[in-house]
Amino acid sequence: MFFVDTLEFEGLGNRSYLAGGPSAAVVIDPPRDIDQIITAAARRGVRIAFVAETHVHNDYVTGGLELARVTGAQYLVPAEAHVSFAHAPVTDGDTVTVDEGLVLRAIATPGHTPHHTSYALTEDGRDVAAFTGGSLLIGTVGRPDLVEPRLTEKLARAQHASAHRLADELDDEVPVLPTHGFGSFCSSSQAEGDATTIGKERATNDALTLDVDTFVAQMLAGLDDVPAYYTHMGPANAAGPLPVDLTPPRRADAEEIASRLAAGEWVVDLRSRMAFAEGHVAGSFNFEGEGKLATYLAWLIPWGKPVTLLADTPEQIAAAQRELARVGIDRPAAAATGDPAGWVRAGEELASFPRARFAGLADVHGRGDDVVVLDVCRDSERADGYIDGSVHVPLHELHGRLDEVPDGVVWVHCAGGMRAAIAASLLDAAGRDVVAVDDGFDAAAEAGLTVVRH
Repeated sequence: MFFVDTLEFEGLGNRSYLAGGPSAAVVIDPPRDIDQIITAAARRGVRIAFVAETHVHNDYVTGGLELARVTGAQYLVPAEAHVSFAHAPVTDGDTVTVDEGLVLRAIATPGHTPHHTSYALTEDGRDVAAFTGGSLLIGTVGRPDLVEPRLTEKLARAQHASAHRLADELDDEVPVLPTHGFGSFCSSSQAEGDATTIGKERATNDALTLDVDTFVAQMLAGLDDVPAYYTHMGPANAAGPLPVDLTPPRRADAEEIASRLAAGEWVVDLRSRMAFAEGHVAGSFNFEGEGKLATYLAWLIPWGKPVTLLADTPEQIAAAQRELARVGIDRPAAAATGDPAGWVRAGEELASFPRARFAGLADVHGRGDDVVVLDVCRDSERADGYIDGSVHVPLHELHGRLDEVPDGVVWVHCAGGMRAAIAASLLDAAGRDVVAVDDGFDAAAEAGLTVVRH
């Protein structure tokens, strides 16, 4: 009897899989921090015999090479992927026996990347699962524009063909188990739902219901911004990532925190946006540990810039460190926990700024020139509606465009509050008067603000 265990990584919007039989298993698209994979295999009492990559990932650093080294597993990588480490190259139709009666079959599914490969798991000759990586996702497909702009349309057409190949070769009841699509920007649109099958996708997925020209046109029109750190992930994975070091970072006192800020380093406060607004180290930035920490911090920080982490507890530091290692931010320069009053030197005070709802903005909007409404949503979100008269600078561009924000008190908002809090901390660190709007955007019109919709 086979099993498939799903490992979810909400911060990245991805999943990895451990699949096998009574004694041996394969791991599909493992994360950088391999200890939880090893723990899952130990819980099952199985040996990890194979580690398989669907593609060279663009959104996170893989743990595949290290996992194969530690476990002695055979490392399966698509043959056309250009990597510089020893591996077992996989081509279309190749098979490996995972356990007795349990076979993994490679299916070439180019589109997300030119070399993308899906894997069908077969038990006693019957397909029982399809690991589709960045090919066929839940209600969508992986985006085709992460490799090379000149290849984007060609890869979009390949995605359509690959989705049809999977639908043609696999029965309707076969579960579709993708790596991307749960919040990852590797997805061309976000998944709806938590589970699917070939049959469900055949009936609802645009890649399987639209003709290729319509599908490609719609996909290319809907592609969102690409996180800046993606440019570093592919090369790191192709070169062969180093083992991850999750030992605790050195403890920083108030003097060191001030010194690092003075040196232009990033000091990142992982506490809730409510706690940060009430009191924080002046010059620090707020990236909530419970939010999309890895995605947004890695997107905004100048690559290679040292980062010091602040949090309530050592456990929060450890969780953030693990999350950041998955995107190549390997070692925090230092960390501090406990009472924020201890993070500033004697005689210094914590900084703060107000938070508000859209109703509060409505009370002051239009009453004077000193109120600036700053929308930090992405372009695709703003296209769905924006507050009349608002200034638009997407969050991921704000750090380099602070001088474009007009003078006045900046009321900053996003779609829900998390990114507005990040933006507010950037503005506050730059010395601006800021109010963080912590509210769902639907409340803007309800509060009486004029929302422009095209």
